[in-house]
Amino acid sequence: MSPLSRPRPGQYRTRRPAADGAAGGGAAQAGAGPRRTRTPGTPPGSLLLREKLRPDALPSPLSPLPYTMGQPSASAHLLRAKGNGDQWALPPPPTPVLRMLSKVLDLPPENLIKSISAVPVSKKRHVADFQLSIASVTEDSSRDCLAQDLNLQAQKLAERLKCDAVVSEISTGPGTVNFTINRELLAKTVLQQVLKDGSEYGVKSELFSTVPRQKAVIEFSSPNIAKKFHIGHLRSTIVGNFIANLKVALGHEVTRLNYLGDWGMQFGLLGVGFQCFGNKDKLKSSPLQHLFERLGVHFDEYSGESFYQEKSQEVLKMLEDKGLLQKTIQGTGIVDLSEKKDLSSFSTVMRSDGTSLYITRDLAAAIDRMNKYSWDTMIYVTDKSQSNHFQHLFQILKLMGYDWAERCQHVSFGLVQGMKTRRGEVIFLEDVLNEVRSRMLQNMASAKTTKEIEDPMETAEKVGLAALIIQDFRGLLSSDYQFSWDRALQSRGDTGVFLQYTHARLHSLEQMRGNEQLTNVNVACLQEPDAISVLQHLLRYDEVLYRSSQDLQPKHIVSYLLTLSHLAAVAHKTLPVKGSAPELAQARLCLFQAARSVLANGMKLLGITPVTQM
Repeated sequence: MSPLSRPRPGQYRTRRPAADGAAGGGAAQAGAGPRRTRTPGTPPGSLLLREKLRPDALPSPLSPLPYTMGQPSASAHLLRAKGNGDQWALPPPPTPVLRMLSKVLDLPPENLIKSISAVPVSKKRHVADFQLSIASVTEDSSRDCLAQDLNLQAQKLAERLKCDAVVSEISTGPGTVNFTINRELLAKTVLQQVLKDGSEYGVKSELFSTVPRQKAVIEFSSPNIAKKFHIGHLRSTIVGNFIANLKVALGHEVTRLNYLGDWGMQFGLLGVGFQCFGNKDKLKSSPLQHLFERLGVHFDEYSGESFYQEKSQEVLKMLEDKGLLQKTIQGTGIVDLSEKKDLSSFSTVMRSDGTSLYITRDLAAAIDRMNKYSWDTMIYVTDKSQSNHFQHLFQILKLMGYDWAERCQHVSFGLVQGMKTRRGEVIFLEDVLNEVRSRMLQNMASAKTTKEIEDPMETAEKVGLAALIIQDFRGLLSSDYQFSWDRALQSRGDTGVFLQYTHARLHSLEQMRGNEQLTNVNVACLQEPDAISVLQHLLRYDEVLYRSSQDLQPKHIVSYLLTLSHLAAVAHKTLPVKGSAPELAQARLCLFQAARSVLANGMKLLGITPVTQM
């Protein structure tokens, strides 16, 4: 029987539990899912090899590195050439390495940059800093190209390249040519750049120089205000907050929007109940706002479904005028989304009594937001069960003639399983926050390393929230995961507690030195393998930010910060500040200060407030 005579049953789940009856939805097209941004390949982490620093242009220890335009990354600074006076020469001359590669491969130098990436820190004591992927620059990049052929090509290419004052060693790996940077130059440039840029380190990298600044509207959290804040809204809140933080850090203009569920029968009942028994003072106290403050999240605008009830009727009129609204025998209104126009896929947008449904109000909201904000991209952050809903939403907008629907995006996430308190199953977010604070207080009280803290409750809350966020962000957002209190609250291992502990430890190291200004530090003495590992890792930070900015996955930053914390912990043991010669102590303190600065920057992007005592 045709869907026109009997609509298919069922309703898709929405950001808030549906309160206005069955929001009918047709069968989704096979393989349909949430729209995601393109996942890029390895970002070009080595703008380092684009430019060459002459031996006579080596910077003095931690002295300012002048330049005339833009804010190059630390890697770019490593190989920039100085021109007349104290200004950087523009454009910078390509290195002999790139000239040779360009000549051999018949490719312009700028094309080769995308084939060069920073080498991740390895447990091995000696690793190169950058590598050129042979497969990415050869004409035969098919699967039939044998690994041994790539290795042979790498060896032949390496033989034609020569070391200089910047590149101290050239070697080959599986299908790669590897470059090691002069260690003194590496230490001077990386640490100077980290400490100079401070909170903007990484985001000012040349990797982002061609990325246009945009206006972004991000809708996240969006609870049903007729009910207590459910634990299911935690993921939407922290994921949306991360995306907003990252985009703001990269210079985009962001509007954080909380689209509240405030329409339906339960709100009518609440209104009657409030007239009889309500308390205006308690209403103004805003417990929902208090929860957001505990999470460290803020919004630029609160909006609700009720605002778009009248506007949704305008949407239905537009659909009818465009010939998109069809009526079923029962009188409901649907929009045909199928390619062949055979109603194999459709969306119900109107009840039989002519009133709107949830998707109709979403259509009105999207159009209104474009009129209000003239945004370049709009992101909806909800669980993956709503992928079908947003696919229909974007399709209908396109059918209505709104080309900007292509710039709408649904960032989906999976479900959290196994989150229970000592009393049983957790339902409300407030219970979870209280539980994690309580458990952290107990752990801190029993730990031998815990110091006297001014506000243990506040510290426990910040550390506990870090534990929740890191456990949530370690994997792909779209994946379900099994929550474990014991695993999340471990003080060692890959946890938010360990990140906070590392930050507090590095901060106390700075406090021991009395927060003295580090000037004329001879960082050239940082030649130990553990110091080099930290420097190499700091060099990769802009790459990680770039990757997360492309696919909006926080796991890249989480992995980076956990590795940084482990490297800093090892270096803290093997490279003591106390008891070392003054020159060496200052250099090491400079290294740890840079590590703590980058650690704090990354934690803040994730929505974590770093603690200074623990």
